Parts: sequence; C-alpha cells; structure tokens
Amino acid sequence: MKGFLVLEDGTLFAGEGFGAPAVRAGEVVFNTGMTGYQEVVTDPSYYGQIVVMTYPLIGNYGVTAGDGESRRPWIRGLVVKELCDRPSHWQAVGSLSDYLAGHRVPVLAGLDTRALTRHLRSHGTMRGVIATLKEGEVAGPEQVAAWLEMARSFRLDGAVRRVSTASAYRVPGHGPRVVAVDFGAKENILRELTARGCDVTVVPAWATAEEILALRPDGVVLTNGPGAPTDVPEAVEMVRGLLAHGRLPLFGICLGHQIAALALGASIYKLPYGHRGANHPVKELDTGRIHITSQNHGYAVAAESLPPEVAVTHVSLHDGTVEGLAHRRLPLFTVQFHPEACPGPQENRYLFDRFLALMARAAVSTRSA
Repeated sequence: MKGFLVLEDGTLFAGEGFGAPAVRAGEVVFNTGMTGYQEVVTDPSYYGQIVVMTYPLIGNYGVTAGDGESRRPWIRGLVVKELCDRPSHWQAVGSLSDYLAGHRVPVLAGLDTRALTRHLRSHGTMRGVIATLKEGEVAGPEQVAAWLEMARSFRLDGAVRRVSTASAYRVPGHGPRVVAVDFGAKENILRELTARGCDVTVVPAWATAEEILALRPDGVVLTNGPGAPTDVPEAVEMVRGLLAHGRLPLFGICLGHQIAALALGASIYKLPYGHRGANHPVKELDTGRIHITSQNHGYAVAAESLPPEVAVTHVSLHDGTVEGLAHRRLPLFTVQFHPEACPGPQENRYLFDRFLALMARAAVSTRSA
C-alpha cells in the first residue's frame, strides 16, 4: 500500500502505507523518544497530531494490555522509518500496526524521519495530511493538490472538549480527596494519585470552580491535554475561582500548568516546534538538580509576563523556557513536563509526594485557623 505525507509548505514525502486506507489532516510534530510509542499514540495530548518518531525502529515490542494511557489512540497518523510488524515481547498482545489499523489510524513507513524532523526544526511545526491508498490506487497532481488544500485548512479547535470525560467519575481511595480536572488526562496521573491512597474524583474540563468546591476536595490536579490553553477560557476562569479560595492546594501538569499561568495573569506563546520526547533535561532552580523529563507540548509560559508573586522553579536546558512555577503565597505549583512519565524516566514522581505534603500542610492550617 502506498502512503504519502504532504506538508502545508508543499513538501511531499512518499513511503509505504499500513492499516486501512485513510486520509487524515493534522499538525505534524516529532517525538524523540526511543521507546514508549504505545503511550504516545494513546496520550490524549496528541489529539489532532500526526506524530513523527525520530528513532528509526518502531513497533519491535508490539502493544501490551496495560501500557495504554487511555482507551484508544488519539493521534491522526504515525510516521516512522522502519515499522516492525512481527514484535517480540512476552507481554505483547499484538502488533502496533494492527492496533492502529483497528482504530483506522494510518501509518506511513519508509521515510527518513530524521530528515523530516530537521525540516520541521528549520521551518517550525506544520499542518499536513497523511494518506494511505488502496491497492492499485495512484495519487496524481490533482489529488496531491487536494491534500495540500486540506492540510492548509486544518484547524485544531475544541480539542480539550473532545478528549475530556463527559461526566464526573470517582476512583476511590482511603486518603485525601483530590479532584482531577480532565483536560485530556493520562491514566498514569490517576494511577500515581491512587497509589498514594488518594480518593480521586475526575471532572470534565468545563467544570466550574463552584462545582469543584462543592466536592470539598483537599486538593485539585489540573491535568495535561491537547491544544492551546487560550482555547479553554472557561478553564482559566475556573482556576481563578479556585485561587480565590486561598487555601486549596493546586498542582498543574503540562496544559494544566499553562492554564494556571494564564489564571495568574501570565501570557503564553507558541514554540517553533515544541518539546516532545522522553529525554528533555530540566533544571530545578532551588536545588540545581538536573531532571530528565518526559514532555509533550507546543506552547510555553512567557517568563517576563509572570507577576512578582509567582516564581519560576524549573527551566529547560534546551532553550531556557519555563518548566515549573510556584506561587509565593498560595498553595500552588505547576510543571510543564510529565511527572507521571509513561513513557519516560520515573525520577520526577516525587512531585506527587510534594502535592500530598502540600495538602497535608493545608489541612493542618485549616484546622488551626
């Protein structure tokens, strides 16, 4: 099966297509992770994106029953250099190509993905179309022109509403009550919370501050999710309402970090090609420690726009962008990277322990008030 990738600047890549014949438009981004492709394709933060994997061999350990970060893949397409269709792993329940084909996600193989990545690094993230054709079908100039127009007209609107839970649900525990606002939450965020005994209630992205406070939480987690934080102004207003409470601990992750920054009065800007991978070095300013982090985001907080009461706690060693914030007075801290990893290093899970400690201090303060 023939396959093609057309970028909005008119660049055309050809390769071998896998899965069901399909044509999908999306934002073309690259991920530098060597492993963790199943977690990537099932991460709701990748909604609307065509993901290019820079590591040359993808699919060699197949897919497993427990490695997904949600119930289905969210990517619009996958581009790899070499796709292994005969995986070898004792936990594998099938191949990556069969898994994606079952969800009608097109896969394009046989490209020089590192050359494609250099193109994206030079020209910035682009919109594009991935197309896998029926056997014997040929793509002529008119077809390619139609794909190019499709790419240029693609818009990533309403992404958070498409991936968020439609209604609230509870993951019971015996510890502190935590509300997780689902902007596109990865399952491992919930697993990290429940592993620490938290009684978690997951609410939709459009929940109001009043609805959240009515649940009487000990703390709130603002989760990851796709798209730009400016696309969910109602979430920014919700966070402002929670901040007005004054004593409720808040922990923001990725998109949640950006939404919290907007609520605090900061501004956001789009990165040329984003940070996506499991090997991004981040410096914690208080300790000087360097953490290797898992990341997936296309926007960043403008450090110069932060109010004086908000401190930068972490910075990227790649480009100096803001990777963490903490309020000097309110019980709020956020990180741009993924402390729950999956895929990626596990050294940043301590941030969940920090959140539990923050809730414990807030509880003591409330009782003594």
